[in-house]
Amino acid sequence: MSQVFWKSLLAAPAVLGYALVASNAAIANEVSAQTSLTEVQSVAELAQATPATSLDQVTSVSQLSDVQPTDWAFQALQSLVERYGCIAGYPDGTYRGNRAMTRYEFAAGLNACLDRVNELIAAGTADLATREDLATLQRLQEEFAAELATLRGRVDSLEARTAELEANQFSTTTKLAGEAIFSLAAPFGDDKAVQRGEAAGADGDLDDNIVFEDRVRLTLNTSFNGRDLLRTRLEAGNASDFSDATGTESARRGYEADNGNDIELDRLWYRFPLGDKTRVFVAPVGEIDDFVSVNNPTFESSGTGALNRFFRRNPAVYRLGEEQIVGANINFSDNIGIDVAYMTGDGESPAQEQGFIGDGNYSALAQLNFGLGQNLDLALTYAHSYYAGGDGDDPETFANLSGSTGSDIAKRPFGQVATTADRFGASVNYKLGNKVSIGGWGGLVLAEAQSGPQEGDSADVWNWAVNLGLLDLGKEGSVLGFMFGMPPKAYVDGNNNDDPDTSYVAELQYRFPVGENVVITPGAYVVFNPNHVNDNDDVWVGVLRTTFKF
Repeated sequence: MSQVFWKSLLAAPAVLGYALVASNAAIANEVSAQTSLTEVQSVAELAQATPATSLDQVTSVSQLSDVQPTDWAFQALQSLVERYGCIAGYPDGTYRGNRAMTRYEFAAGLNACLDRVNELIAAGTADLATREDLATLQRLQEEFAAELATLRGRVDSLEARTAELEANQFSTTTKLAGEAIFSLAAPFGDDKAVQRGEAAGADGDLDDNIVFEDRVRLTLNTSFNGRDLLRTRLEAGNASDFSDATGTESARRGYEADNGNDIELDRLWYRFPLGDKTRVFVAPVGEIDDFVSVNNPTFESSGTGALNRFFRRNPAVYRLGEEQIVGANINFSDNIGIDVAYMTGDGESPAQEQGFIGDGNYSALAQLNFGLGQNLDLALTYAHSYYAGGDGDDPETFANLSGSTGSDIAKRPFGQVATTADRFGASVNYKLGNKVSIGGWGGLVLAEAQSGPQEGDSADVWNWAVNLGLLDLGKEGSVLGFMFGMPPKAYVDGNNNDDPDTSYVAELQYRFPVGENVVITPGAYVVFNPNHVNDNDDVWVGVLRTTFKF
């Protein structure tokens, strides 16, 4: 099985490579040329000017590829600019006559002065333009006739293209972004993992088929004033949860989207400033990492980050079962800030033990963020959660203390009863120059049963992880990543129901960019002693993930 899998991994990049198609660059930010120097520069950028070289002695300005400050034409135009103010745009309102310019830039400036003099003549103030100036302008027009004609043609073309863009643009306030993932993956090992108290191998062999999956996201980013952001994200995919195939949630991947490729609303939130130091966040459909930093920039992304779900973010404080969220980011200075949030998982329902404010599940979070220099970031996080529990009819009300990344005991140490949890997290990320990223976190959940026969019992759920990224290794934008950690493990008081042993997860990946918009990430991870049971066989997962951004 493993030979087949790795052969498939070796062949897949070639197959996917043939599928890449270069995209044409979009037309953007083209404006009509006016009479300011700033706008003249925009037109000049479109011109194919000849590179500057050393100049031989010439008898006509038309022989010059660039116009130098020592040329008569340059000095003549400078004199016209100073007398008629026909070019403006520098912050100090001056025309800087000590810089060479291309012939197209010069023609743009000359055109501005011609327009200015024509305005004076049309206004009946022709006496302001001297005979000498008119003669100079005429000579300059003759010398630069070809450039002036080209410039005017380009301006007409730009105006037509700009009008076409304005007539057919998607929206004046919204930009569309997309991401598509193609994934080849396979779990492999011997028997499926079992939970504490179950006989090893009782659930049969691990499902080790190679799967070819996808996930697609389309994101609409809307801004109404340039400082706010309304995000709407649609998602479809068939990347399944590997916990059933392997017997452990520690084997789950970080980019799952198992909705049968049906389109669903995956994100809907609005962010806006409140003064200069505060930003408010409101989400009918969201997750905490949409506005709270999880302090894991190298491996956080589901599309290009860690392959294993556990290594994306600390499950003790960043996987709270949230969906409806209100919160704020408050910056005390450039280096110190605080994030606060209140969230629920079923706030859209008025039913008993649900709702946004009531007797249903909720969490409240506060996080202090510290920027210690340019390369070191530290975050300290606290959250309090309440889970209403239930009789089995609605699993959404049950406790989930592990963020679905550890054992069943760590997830619900007291079963389905009402549970409170105080959550603590600390994370650090350090960049050693521009080539090495080092990070890690520790998390602790202090839980207590609030109902049922175990009322008053307590449990501690621990997890930790470290990661190392070698940046730009082999190619700019590439990352060789290594991650290692202990998924959530429970110590339960009162019922002798601790996780008996210790699991560890390790991941190795290489993220390789193919052009600007395609990233290929081959890698593998292994779960040692799954579900914190030494008798379980190790579970391996190999992945080849290709991510397209557009």
